[in-house]
Amino acid sequence: MTGPQHEARAARTTPPGPPRRATIRLLKQLFTDRLALMGDNAGTYGDVVRIAIGPKAMYLVNHPDLAKHVLADNAANYHKGIGLQEARRALGDGLLTSDGETWRKQRRTIQPVFQPKRISRQAGVVAAEVEALVKRLATHEGPVEILHEMTGLTLGVLGKTLLDAELGGYETLGHSFEAVQDQAMFEAVTLSMVPQWVPLKKQLEFRTARDDLRRIADELVDQRLANPVENGEDVLSRLIATGSAEDSGDAGASRERMRDELITLLLAGHETTASTLGWAFHLIDEHPEVRERLHAEAVEVLGERLPGYEDLRRLTFTVAVVEEVMRLYPPVWLLPRVAQADDEIGGYHVPAGSDVVVVPYTLHRNPEFWTDPERFDPGRFDPANPAGRPPRYAYLPFGAGPRFCIGNSLGVMEAVFVLAMTVRDLELRKVPGKVVEPEAMLSLRVRGGLPMTVHPRAARALRDA
Repeated sequence: MTGPQHEARAARTTPPGPPRRATIRLLKQLFTDRLALMGDNAGTYGDVVRIAIGPKAMYLVNHPDLAKHVLADNAANYHKGIGLQEARRALGDGLLTSDGETWRKQRRTIQPVFQPKRISRQAGVVAAEVEALVKRLATHEGPVEILHEMTGLTLGVLGKTLLDAELGGYETLGHSFEAVQDQAMFEAVTLSMVPQWVPLKKQLEFRTARDDLRRIADELVDQRLANPVENGEDVLSRLIATGSAEDSGDAGASRERMRDELITLLLAGHETTASTLGWAFHLIDEHPEVRERLHAEAVEVLGERLPGYEDLRRLTFTVAVVEEVMRLYPPVWLLPRVAQADDEIGGYHVPAGSDVVVVPYTLHRNPEFWTDPERFDPGRFDPANPAGRPPRYAYLPFGAGPRFCIGNSLGVMEAVFVLAMTVRDLELRKVPGKVVEPEAMLSLRVRGGLPMTVHPRAARALRDA
């Protein structure tokens, strides 16, 4: 049969997926190994997979063209979904969780802070923060928790570059954000069926963390109100100016909007870069030849000086390493959406209200677009071989479409500076016996931390002598 009737019937076809009898196995993977849940089903069933777990059905998209449809071509039909919906309890309607006109207003307010010219002017601030970290690590005795150090660094950079504020005194920020992620993912995998009033340990920790984040956001706003910056270009100044201009007499609502946006920026602005750096140091330790090439490039390009924005064009191998790290371990491993109206994806019918997920983690490992996809190979991103790069939507470390990550340029610059300056002066080696496993929360982080020992290189030791 051909013609409109055939097309209509094809559009109503249900995608392939695991049978109902697999529900127990799927539930176990949902709780304990979400990456395997996505990867196994993408590998078994193809480009569009329907995964039914209990009363919920999730549509997994695993092809660049179909990812483009969801994230860009028909983006208006897809609002934020699993995990981010649950995170709204702590983040409110910030840039990460909001939709529609609220999101568009927030994006317009914050976008100027991330303009390339302004980011380029922040290179010196970033380099100085990294230099302080490298000096501190060089004097450290015994194992150091590298993820803790990267979190502190990225929060410090965020505060000085985007907020024109000092965040060093807020030592609870990292722990509070971890508690928020844990609770958001718990609610997502339990389908929000556990009442929020049940005094579970995670629930109690979440409430404490939420209150802590709100307190910190309020303190930052109060400090800026008490010490305004004339013609301030930072996020705090812009949020306050926008809130004052839009204030309809409801000061409480205006303060809540600023709080939501600040908490979201604090989370998104540090978590993804810290996770990327953790994975980078793990992979570099696993591949000494990459570490030595990074070292040689840093010495050749930088010598003993601090990097500047223009060095991003010269640290080509370092940039390639960062890109390959984000391919294997994309910090945003899941892009969840909810279909607002019926749609067709890859010839399959997707009903309104369905959870649709684009998974960079599986896209980045799709053997149709990546040769030997499990192998760590920075050469994939060699600028001398642009033809070797895969299709645009096969690589989504920062998402795509209208909601493409606003802070991608700052994040890449920070990661490149950290790798170049650290590997130039130090060798970081994993503690023997440490098993490194991914933990798929709101971001893709190293489960249980990453203890490493620090070994100054000879040139660094001579300079510090």
